[in-house]
Amino acid sequence: MPIFEAKAVQRHLRKAPRKIRLVADAVRGKRVDKALKQLEFMKKGSAEDVSKVIKSAAANLRDRFEEERLDNDMLFIKTITIDKGVTLKRIQPRAMGRANRINKHSSHITVVVAKQEDEIVTE
Repeated sequence: MPIFEAKAVQRHLRKAPRKIRLVADAVRGKRVDKALKQLEFMKKGSAEDVSKVIKSAAANLRDRFEEERLDNDMLFIKTITIDKGVTLKRIQPRAMGRANRINKHSSHITVVVAKQEDEIVTE
């Protein structure tokens, strides 16, 4: 029996990983349809970016297993990780010829979506 899971990665997203992790923690381990609905009404700016990656992972799973019927209510978010990307270092001019450094952070979002196994009911 094949393992029904697929992965999607968004790299070099110009948002701080600390802010994206707040959104990712809210949907970790949930069913894909419920996670997308929750992200739709979330007031965080990175909710749209996380939603895109989850949709992409679900589409990758459907492409990989075309013979199976896989709806969003049958899939769940197995893992979602937010890693730190490259940091762009910029300067802000200050008084008397000095400069302050500004760090512009970026992130990598990795989502693994899997098919939910049917629970065996024992009576």
